[in-house]
Amino acid sequence: MQVINGTMNLKLQEGSHGIVVKNLYLSCDPYMRSRMTRVEGPNVFTSYSPGSPLTGFGVAKVLDSGHPNFKKGDLIWGTTSWEEYSLITVLEGLFKIEHTDVPLSYYTGILGMPGLTAYAGFYEVCSPKKGEYVFISAASGAVGQLVGQFAKLMGCYVVGSAGSKEKVDLLRNKFGFDEAFNYKEETDLVGALKRSVSSSLFLSVTWYFPEGIDIYFENVGGEMLDAVLLNMKDHGRISVCGQVSQYNILDQPEGVQNLMCLIYKRIHMKGFVVFDYYNIYPKFLDVMLPYIREGKIMYVEDIAEGLESGPAALVGLYSGRNVGKQVVLFARE
Repeated sequence: MQVINGTMNLKLQEGSHGIVVKNLYLSCDPYMRSRMTRVEGPNVFTSYSPGSPLTGFGVAKVLDSGHPNFKKGDLIWGTTSWEEYSLITVLEGLFKIEHTDVPLSYYTGILGMPGLTAYAGFYEVCSPKKGEYVFISAASGAVGQLVGQFAKLMGCYVVGSAGSKEKVDLLRNKFGFDEAFNYKEETDLVGALKRSVSSSLFLSVTWYFPEGIDIYFENVGGEMLDAVLLNMKDHGRISVCGQVSQYNILDQPEGVQNLMCLIYKRIHMKGFVVFDYYNIYPKFLDVMLPYIREGKIMYVEDIAEGLESGPAALVGLYSGRNVGKQVVLFARE
């Protein structure tokens, strides 16, 4: 793919084993912030290069292919660039989209990286059991909303935290969480997680975790993680997916004070990255597609239109402006 006399040539050069794609949907994900900082030492992601397009997950259509696994017209999801057309030469981690009876944008979310992250982090890392008590931070986001619904389908008691009344209402009324709260309204997160309140003898009790948390799906870090550690049950499990509260802290990230809980409560805390679970993607699809088609799992997207809206959409993640999975619609097929 090259520009000749001011005209873009969308054909591959002879001998290339890459693909040329037209980008359709681009995914805004919290981890992208960490790629804007130069990181020394080993890291899962490389830092972005100034002057080059951002790279991230997206959905695209193949225009030309030099690889036997892809042909012109195929729809794919995986790592692409924030630009109209991309030449992709690293094809590992690209997935061909075979099921188009669901929205294509779902492959940036519920059927893409966030969906697989939620599935692997909950089922593979946390090993949940029916009746356990599950807490999810950033629970209305692309990953959190799915973890909560997985937990409910297993018969767990589920509470989520979010940053606005609108998001809390979504958790309770659309995603079926047992309870939810706005962390911005809480001055004592440790106490909030223990809460057991009844405003009347005739009204049901509002309670979170007076007896402790079995599973915490960690998306936030900082003060929330510190509060959760004090509220974990013995032998509880924490799946560490992200720490969005820390990504924009330019100096020293907030220290977590309660790590001794890991020892005396014998807590299993494990970080993971989605790439480690790409091998179970077919199994994941076998579970998720019926859930979606049968309406057993709901999903909310926040779609911004046009590449020019992408920067504001990405920045908005870090102040919680989005409601649901943040997607940029770049082009339709």
